[in-house]
Amino acid sequence: MILRQVRDTAADAEVVRELSFAAFAAPSDDPARPTPLQLARTRHLARTDPGGCWLAESSGQAVGVVLSMRREGLWTPSLFAVRPSAQGRGVGRLLFERAMAHARGCLRGMVCASGSPAAARRYRLAGFTLHPAMRLTGTVDRQGLIDPGDIPVHRGNATHLHLLDSVDRRLRGSAHGPDHELMLGHFEELLVADALAGSGYCYRDGGTVRLLAATSKRIGARLLREALARVPDGAEARVEYLTAEQEWALDVGLEVGLTPETGGFVGVRGMRPPAPYLPNGAFL
Repeated sequence: MILRQVRDTAADAEVVRELSFAAFAAPSDDPARPTPLQLARTRHLARTDPGGCWLAESSGQAVGVVLSMRREGLWTPSLFAVRPSAQGRGVGRLLFERAMAHARGCLRGMVCASGSPAAARRYRLAGFTLHPAMRLTGTVDRQGLIDPGDIPVHRGNATHLHLLDSVDRRLRGSAHGPDHELMLGHFEELLVADALAGSGYCYRDGGTVRLLAATSKRIGARLLREALARVPDGAEARVEYLTAEQEWALDVGLEVGLTPETGGFVGVRGMRPPAPYLPNGAFL
């Protein structure tokens, strides 16, 4: 077996996409066309964090991959996948060791992961405290959208990058930096609130809230309500990775008729779960 760094090429991006589908898709799932973001995420991290992105190959076939990143002292795994036929052969352990080497010197860590026992064991052994999470799904009941009050929310763009990074540093101790440029290019909408009461932002893509960070629960709730109000009619709304610290988001979801269910966990190391904060599974 060979371990090599993921390259910033279309070919490697497609290999990672196929490997991820093989590892996580149900047997009945049809291979879907990759989204532009799936391919762009791989190439982006291969550029920004080559030391944290590794492929395992055996007999000419990719059998495992790990993508991870460092952002101002915060280490975050973005993808970890092993082909089912290669599981139990030590592939995951070797890949994770390479990713952990990339984390050296980082005092904090954060990860979003499925609720599988293997994932829980892997991240717990790596020193993460695991916080069970929920997801909210369903059709938005627009009668439940409460009058937002006096906190203005408007569409954001690249001129707001300093504000976004400032909010990130306050909540999780590190900025997203170049990841914001990628998210701006691939998510449908960035919403920004910046008032005397505080500031925050939220990415929305179709019916899904992709990432939300705010300096207060009041602003977080305002942004979440605005994002849900903009979900297209007939589309399913989806909000993921709500830990117990995010009850403000649960309350908003219940007010607009969304259904809560358990959905994986958020792991943190050397820090508490950021709040008010709804992480992105790929970019944390």
